[in-house]
Amino acid sequence: MEAELGFWAFSKIVVIPRLIEGMGVTLKLTFLSGTLGLILGMVLALLRISQYKILNWISLFYITLFRGTPLLLQILFIYFALPTIFEAYQINMVLDSFSAGVLALSLNSAAYLAEIYRAGILSIPKGQTEAARALGLSRHQTMYKIIIPQTYRRIIPPIVNELSALTKETSLVSVISLGELLYMTQRLGSKYLRVWEVYIWAAVGYLIIVMVLSFIASRIEKRLELKGGV
Repeated sequence: MEAELGFWAFSKIVVIPRLIEGMGVTLKLTFLSGTLGLILGMVLALLRISQYKILNWISLFYITLFRGTPLLLQILFIYFALPTIFEAYQINMVLDSFSAGVLALSLNSAAYLAEIYRAGILSIPKGQTEAARALGLSRHQTMYKIIIPQTYRRIIPPIVNELSALTKETSLVSVISLGELLYMTQRLGSKYLRVWEVYIWAAVGYLIIVMVLSFIASRIEKRLELKGGV
């Protein structure tokens, strides 16, 4: 019966409600993975510029590993291989598709965000550090009170770009049968054989999410400008 409906009727009755459900999962993946990635990325960036060589190497190894291997491979490894490895050491670890997706996306985005943070921190003129040290601030105080606050406005555009890319990369978790936007699109397309209509609405869904992220970033930049952020 649905196959006989026109474009708008089919979209309203069948496609849009299911894709909204999938978009909800995509938004959860983006929010959780993005939040965890932002936190871990900052930690990695600080380790990367640390005065301790061992911490530099640990951070560099992590960043190289996750930037140098495909995200799809990371998702499959975490979902299928990681529980097996823990089981071999008699550690009970159960990962459902959502948890595995969040973990893989978080670890991957953290590697890219770490480089964004590092570039932002290193872009601050050295005179700022020298002035802070002359005032008696320690290295840690200089970093957390002087340098990092000044990097916020500079790194907002690349961070938004990374989060936008993360939104689109959530589509890769469809390979582990997680019901996000692309997975729902594929299921509907194969069920009703009206592929072009379904995929058009999926593209609209991703576009809406990216546009919302860009709007939020623009508002944040304007607020920082009003406060004299840089």
